[in-house]
Amino acid sequence: MEEIRLNKYLSQMGICSRREADRLIESGNVLVDGQKAFMGMKIRENQRVTCNGRWVGQTDPEHTSGAARPKAVLLAVNKPKGVVCTTSDKDRALNIVQMVDYPVRVYPVGRLDKDSEGLIFLTNQGELVNKIMRGAAGHEKEYVVLIDRPVTHDFAKKMEAGIYLKELDVTTRPCRVFRSGEREFHIILTQGLNRQIRRMCETLGCHVKNLKRIRIMNVTLGSLKAGAFRKVTPKEQEVLYRLLEGPAGKGEASWKKNLEE
Repeated sequence: MEEIRLNKYLSQMGICSRREADRLIESGNVLVDGQKAFMGMKIRENQRVTCNGRWVGQTDPEHTSGAARPKAVLLAVNKPKGVVCTTSDKDRALNIVQMVDYPVRVYPVGRLDKDSEGLIFLTNQGELVNKIMRGAAGHEKEYVVLIDRPVTHDFAKKMEAGIYLKELDVTTRPCRVFRSGEREFHIILTQGLNRQIRRMCETLGCHVKNLKRIRIMNVTLGSLKAGAFRKVTPKEQEVLYRLLEGPAGKGEASWKKNLEE
């Protein structure tokens, strides 16, 4: 019987992403046939796996064959300020999984800062997480940003060209910026560095007062209220997967056209 890497199995069964699976394995929270798993381990279909004390893929631990993959879930969530996107309790704040309280185990795709708000995905599809999170993927995310000074033409052009971030020793990728108010602008990024927009603004001498993500690739926040969620529609998923399978950074500009096809 064909073997599969344990981290991939946990991801496919909707437990967590592969990266999180590696952390759980390394910390000793995953057992295979009653023994602690190890990094890089491969398993067969008839082996019993537990994660954090719970059986994985089997409702009856005595029945070890034919473990079915859970039904795929992909949610669009409007994260409010003050909610964190980690599942640890070190922030002592409500995390997004607790907030949504979905009946199927889901986890966030990427993060939004505690002080930021807007669109984030929750899913139980590990492979989808891996595709979206690849650093070189170049897929678009759009934000609305309010700063503490007027948005000038010079400011927008500098943001678009790329900003050197001393703390991270990196220059941000070229992006698109357009003014939407005296102190408000939209920015479309194809990367997700730690607190990237806030760092970019601070480098240019201003501070972010409010930051809201309104789009991830072809999926938009729309009128979804803060703290609410919805299922990503089959048509949205079709276009999303098409974009993920395409060349890095290609296709987002025509996502509206794809939706109409």
